[in-house]
Amino acid sequence: MEVVHKIGRRKTAVARVYVSEGKGNITINKRDLNEYFTTGTLQYKVKQAFTLTDTEDAYDVKVNVYGGGITGQAEAIRLALSRAMCEIDAENRGILKPEGLLTRDPRMVERKKFGQKKARKKFQFSKR
Repeated sequence: MEVVHKIGRRKTAVARVYVSEGKGNITINKRDLNEYFTTGTLQYKVKQAFTLTDTEDAYDVKVNVYGGGITGQAEAIRLALSRAMCEIDAENRGILKPEGLLTRDPRMVERKKFGQKKARKKFQFSKR
């Protein structure tokens, strides 16, 4: 098996994932998974595609991720890994699709409008 390359996005985070056969090592921006994502929740999000398909120790993963915050980055990596798992084995699609892991979350930050304090918040109006 050659290296499978996929891209995942979430908010403004972009993750490029390179999956190859190996022992289950996950490297993110040249750092270990546990070092990059310190909380268990974020580590679970990254490993979710492997957990559902029972392939935790079958593949080595190299990730380049930039933009956004740590949660957006973790979810971008999850989408890219889910896409890679579908390319490796088409049967994985039936497992990952019902869990919502193949859907790109379209929600983005709404822009601030001119004449307002924030995107939706208006300036306070006082009648004196």
